[in-house]
Amino acid sequence: MPETAPLNYRLRLIPDLNRFTFEGHVGIRLRLPDPADEVVLNAAELAIWSCGVQRGDDLIPCAYRVEPNREELRIQLPEAMAGDILLDIDYAGRINDRMAGFYRSRCLHKGRRYIAITQFEESDARRAFPCMDHPSRKATFDIEMVVGRCLTAVANTDIKAQEMLKGGKKRVIFETTPKMSTYLVFFGVGEFETLQDPIDGRVRVLTLPPSQRYARFGLEFGRKALTFSESYYGIPYPLSKMDLISVPDFAFGAMENWGAITFRENLLLHYPGITSRSGEERICEVIAHEIAHQWFGNLVTPSDWKYLWLNESFATYFGYGVVAHYYPDWGIWQQFLHGTTATAMQRDALLENVAIEIPGGEHLVINTSTAPIIYNKGGSILRQVEGYIGPACFQKGLRHYLQTHAYQSAESRHLWEAFEEASDRPVTAMMKNWVEQPGFPLVTAVRQKDTLLLSQRRFTYLPNDSGQTWLIPVNLRTFTASGESRAVSVLMDSAEMRIDLAGETVAFKLNDGQTGFYRVKYASSDELQRLGEMVRKKTLPPEDRWGLQNDLYALALAGDVGLDDYLAFLEHYRPEDSYLPLASIAANLSHAHLTAGRETAVRIAALAGPWLGEVLDRTGCAPRTAEDQTTAILRDQILFDAVQYGCREAEAFAVERFEELRKGGTVHPDILRSVLQTGAWHGDGRDFSWFDRRFQKCESEHERMTVLAALGCFRGRREIEKVLDYVLTAVPPRNKFIPVVALAANPAAAAILWDWYVSRLPQIEQFHPMLYERVIAAIVPAAGMERPEEVRGFFAEYVKKTGKARDVIRLSLERMEINCSMRRRCNP
Repeated sequence: MPETAPLNYRLRLIPDLNRFTFEGHVGIRLRLPDPADEVVLNAAELAIWSCGVQRGDDLIPCAYRVEPNREELRIQLPEAMAGDILLDIDYAGRINDRMAGFYRSRCLHKGRRYIAITQFEESDARRAFPCMDHPSRKATFDIEMVVGRCLTAVANTDIKAQEMLKGGKKRVIFETTPKMSTYLVFFGVGEFETLQDPIDGRVRVLTLPPSQRYARFGLEFGRKALTFSESYYGIPYPLSKMDLISVPDFAFGAMENWGAITFRENLLLHYPGITSRSGEERICEVIAHEIAHQWFGNLVTPSDWKYLWLNESFATYFGYGVVAHYYPDWGIWQQFLHGTTATAMQRDALLENVAIEIPGGEHLVINTSTAPIIYNKGGSILRQVEGYIGPACFQKGLRHYLQTHAYQSAESRHLWEAFEEASDRPVTAMMKNWVEQPGFPLVTAVRQKDTLLLSQRRFTYLPNDSGQTWLIPVNLRTFTASGESRAVSVLMDSAEMRIDLAGETVAFKLNDGQTGFYRVKYASSDELQRLGEMVRKKTLPPEDRWGLQNDLYALALAGDVGLDDYLAFLEHYRPEDSYLPLASIAANLSHAHLTAGRETAVRIAALAGPWLGEVLDRTGCAPRTAEDQTTAILRDQILFDAVQYGCREAEAFAVERFEELRKGGTVHPDILRSVLQTGAWHGDGRDFSWFDRRFQKCESEHERMTVLAALGCFRGRREIEKVLDYVLTAVPPRNKFIPVVALAANPAAAAILWDWYVSRLPQIEQFHPMLYERVIAAIVPAAGMERPEEVRGFFAEYVKKTGKARDVIRLSLERMEINCSMRRRCNP
């Protein structure tokens, strides 16, 4: 039945950057489908001064009450009313320091100054103005702000008019927005400087002094991403401007506010000689991600938070796709597999799990538990869909979906129906069980002469008794003795299926091209060894070489095969020179080195140190002019690993470069992280003081984060304790999690971390909720291995007493048990 719907908000704000307060007035035009004597709005942490309803030319005062626990403002109408009504509300609030709602951010140019900006996703618009704070309650917005004349006011749309007022103030009136959700509203004020793109004047970057000179790289790629999006989606961007706004204090990476996208500084600003090539790539990816949202999420919005994946999965996928379009030689889709698909599979293999389509209703929190499913798994499933129906049908379906639901709300089924109509393939049936149930399958392959028997079951690291099945688009490639290959594509629609093989087939590879979101187990070791020989000869492409060993490590982690089986299989990869397999192997060996126990760690170091040394001999420890993007990224990922494993050549190189830094020299940005990590690894108290000075002098957020990550690599107990104290006393709230996450990967810090967490819990709990969750997710799986019973008992009481971080605690305890199980198997 029809529900009360907002039509328009007329919002006036008067922020005070000295007292960190604001006065507000909102007029809300509502449509009541049936007579009602009460209107319920969302409101949180606001002082409501008055409420009224317009009747003719008169404003009739209304009784009201605030229910803080429900975050509601209940307004009693003077009589039962229906049709269009206009509410009038005066209120006030605080410009908080919690990086949510209407909050303040500090900048240090020529003294300490502040800006005020908004961050409303998922449900924090209610902290800035009374509203119907749900994505399906779309309306238009007319925003005006009264600010100091020397300040810049910015909102979703361009400025329509300005009026100078007494007392050094001005009134800034903005154009009416398109029909949109409350979580996409933005307004801010500060000493912003604007850089406009000379080719497409709609695209601008807003920075704080003196950062404008670092904005051109992001500005140019923002224009490119907008051009791609308008062409690919077939729908023009509907606003007259698109601002990319740099914000010093920001809990998330970026936020897609329509026409006013906010970013962490390191994800928008490019510092020559400081920003690494991986940093440049990350800037492009995040800009493309947020611009994709201008269509996926802003133009077409999920009708409920359970459909949030319709926003984030597409933005994730096109974040990579747009960069791949403009930089085809960057190996973007290989990095997608390593950074997005592999991360999704690690998260999705837990028993403590959620589906992509998460029942959300009024509230859904994007957190450490849900984000890898909504973003990473969702994006990977879209890659699977495109591989199944083909790129042309994929684009045709997307255009149909966007055109049909523009300025409206949509559900998952609307997308599947569009894909199905475009491709004439059973997309709806296939995708329902990928989106609506958690987990993913393990496909086991058994060859019986000229028949291949496939079976599926849910893959988890710990045992499960699930009877789940999936409709799996299986891509199979078969090989003959003469070297010929043949591709076979089938839809596996039952727990088992058979595929006929040609009599001359000598080997076969499942999940050809690694487009499918499933793992593969080859029941016969002979079949796996034949594929291993193809890996050695590089007959298989990098994606398939990656998939074979990555699936095998997952099976080792689950106990289906031994860790020694995985290490033995890696011998086939000794000639490997491709980024994707090597980056994955390095990550897997690092995890095993940390978790498998001391004796096994020694064996892993003996294997990995010389091997990574050989890779570095081929790439060079120092960056080379005009080298491949993936070579630069791989080097910085493995250089410090090689140092940790005792590779003398890598160690000597990195130590020498660190000493140059200490003497005031420079280090190439593509190896700065590894060099700083090595400096901390070999460092003492004097080195800690040097790191402190370096951090305090950093001009860029990119370098600040690099220094903080390196702080987590000290090995001495005294230095580790200094780092942990530094986190609480000197690191900005937005970055406090970074050294802690790095310490969790440091074998010398595990025992110290848990004691620190327990003893300093009241302070740690004050972190932004998402960042607090990252701390728990880092500490528990690593530090908990030393005393698992104590950790389990502590959190049983903690959750019972506080209810905080319940989801991330459960998944972190499960990861701890997975690590403990591996350690027990390696040390029977």
